[in-house]
Amino acid sequence: MEHIKQNFSIKDLEHLSGIKAHTIRIWEKRYDILNPDRTDTNIRTYNGDNLQKLLNIAFLNSHGYKISRISKMQENEINDLVKRISASASEENRARNSFKLAMMNFDDRLFQRTYNKLREKRDFREVFHDVFLPLLEEIGLLWQTDTIKPIHEHYIVELIKQKIYLNIADLKAEIPNEDDEKLYVLFLPDNEIHDVGILYLNYELLNAGKNAIYLGPSLPLSNMDYLMEIHKNIVFVSYLTVSPLNTNIHEFIQDFQDKICQEKYHDFYLFGQRTKEIDKEKLSSNIKVEHSISEFINSL
Repeated sequence: MEHIKQNFSIKDLEHLSGIKAHTIRIWEKRYDILNPDRTDTNIRTYNGDNLQKLLNIAFLNSHGYKISRISKMQENEINDLVKRISASASEENRARNSFKLAMMNFDDRLFQRTYNKLREKRDFREVFHDVFLPLLEEIGLLWQTDTIKPIHEHYIVELIKQKIYLNIADLKAEIPNEDDEKLYVLFLPDNEIHDVGILYLNYELLNAGKNAIYLGPSLPLSNMDYLMEIHKNIVFVSYLTVSPLNTNIHEFIQDFQDKICQEKYHDFYLFGQRTKEIDKEKLSSNIKVEHSISEFINSL
């Protein structure tokens, strides 16, 4: 793997490794574990080698190795020990660190190697729940703290989406359950483009043997007329991450009722962060707010 080309502040290292900046400074002073450069104003800056070493140190420290012992090890000894421990200890933590390094270096091959190793022992659902979901939460925090830029987030999210699409394609290659006339129609509302959650939801529905289609992001409700001319028994599903704005959520729901439910009521399942703003007491019985994909799938 080529070296990561970005420079990092000590706060960046804190967010990426989980080790407090104050602790990193103490470790540097007492054990000389990292070798930061200094700016003209004497501010520490760290390169990709420092990041990788600190991630390995954090991994060993979380598995009971004291920093005083780790500091006496050569670089290759640290790497070998991490490999040995990761073979029997928490693969999830090690995999997430590898995925973060792949993200920072835009390294497709590291991402693929890490993913393939996980799939040797786990099915896709386990990889998504145990590794990808916590990773996405970490990435969201890294973006919020300006540790990473949108380009990093977009890169890793697109790689994860590729894996969802591949597993959806495998399921779609099988003949769907023709006895189930119900069609689950998944879509994102106008101005909503965050589709990892709904893509995975599509995978789960297909994996449960349901007929499901995903219509994509930012779809106007008025377009559903063309679909409803062909399919009558439809259940609608949407995922609200940033849109509609909380002041417009109930307008969006009412718009669904007015445009989609003129002739008959259709169930409409809503997921995502924005659903926290919904006043459930104002909802009709066909509008369902869901907080867990697993619970939703198990209830079908």
